[in-house]
Amino acid sequence: MAERYIAHVDMDAFFAAIEQRDNPSFRGKPVIVGADPKRGKGRGVVSTCSYEARQFGIHSAMPISEAWRKCPKGIFVAPQMKKYSAASKIILKIFYDFTPDMEPISIDEAFLDISRSYKLFGEPMDVCRMIKERIKTETGLTASVGLAPNKFIAKIASDLKKPDGLVEVKPKDARAFLRPLDISRIWGLGPKTEKILKFHGISTIGQLAAMDSDRLFKFLGGRGLEFKELAFGIDNREVKTEGEVKSISNEITFEIDTANEDKIKSSLLALSDKVAFRLRKEDLKGKTITLKIRLEDFSTFNRSISIGFATNYADIIYGHIMKLYKSLKRGNKKIRLLGVKSSNFISAQITESLFEETENEKRENMHKVIENIRKKFGDKAIYRAGIKKG
Repeated sequence: MAERYIAHVDMDAFFAAIEQRDNPSFRGKPVIVGADPKRGKGRGVVSTCSYEARQFGIHSAMPISEAWRKCPKGIFVAPQMKKYSAASKIILKIFYDFTPDMEPISIDEAFLDISRSYKLFGEPMDVCRMIKERIKTETGLTASVGLAPNKFIAKIASDLKKPDGLVEVKPKDARAFLRPLDISRIWGLGPKTEKILKFHGISTIGQLAAMDSDRLFKFLGGRGLEFKELAFGIDNREVKTEGEVKSISNEITFEIDTANEDKIKSSLLALSDKVAFRLRKEDLKGKTITLKIRLEDFSTFNRSISIGFATNYADIIYGHIMKLYKSLKRGNKKIRLLGVKSSNFISAQITESLFEETENEKRENMHKVIENIRKKFGDKAIYRAGIKKG
């Protein structure tokens, strides 16, 4: 499987940095962008603040009244969104000059998948340096960039050496990189969950990765197991280009790891059926089918096959998925997660051969019957033979 190179670009104190750029007298001083503090009686919050203000303990989303109490001599500025948006548009254009695979997260940060485009510019780190230089030259602002094999690690990396940072994490170093970091750095893990984990003696990402899954499930449920996967450095989320469907997938994580062949085959059939249903809903057919398997030790495998004619038929998808499944040697290890994905799309309206049209007429009629039943009575009204209910 080709290596992924995901960059997370995060502007440094974006709003405050723009105010300091445009007002030389603000430079080197604590600048707080947000609501009017009204001498400590304001009711709004801090939008962002300069690094000088952060030395006083001020941070984004803090009540503006508290920010004023911490730093009454700070420079409080009302947000000027038109100016910030103008800078953001310049930065987004820079990103698109390096890759079309870009996912904006907010006005001041984005994920870039440079896996397909970096060779046009040199090495992946060369691209990151060029992006930082272009931003500095064209806007007068600095950005911090994290480069990693996935979105989760890239986001953490971009935050470690702010401002004006550049951190690369290679796949072989991912777990060692994550191990000593505080669990608060896990994207999506909120203060309440952090408090629960620390109550149970889990304060670092490495400790979370080593924690017994059953115990973790007891007090955090399925969300806890998702955090554990991130702690292992596992994150297969794609960079989502706006307006473009790149793949359609479904996954299942078993509550108890299993080696039961009937259960595995039934699950793969159900997943193939769901993917086919979503493909047809999007009026798409896929030429590439991918099987994802995660074993009990969290080792993860993705196996893909490119097929002769694109399809959105469940039985064809399932047939290829089973071939991929049988080709994988897992020994005695049980399975934790299964996933089925379709990608490399064409329109469902395109017929690639007359033979295909004749061969698939019965399949098409069968799928339409199933779809009509589900529309009328719900998704669970009809099951394919071999799918176990519940």
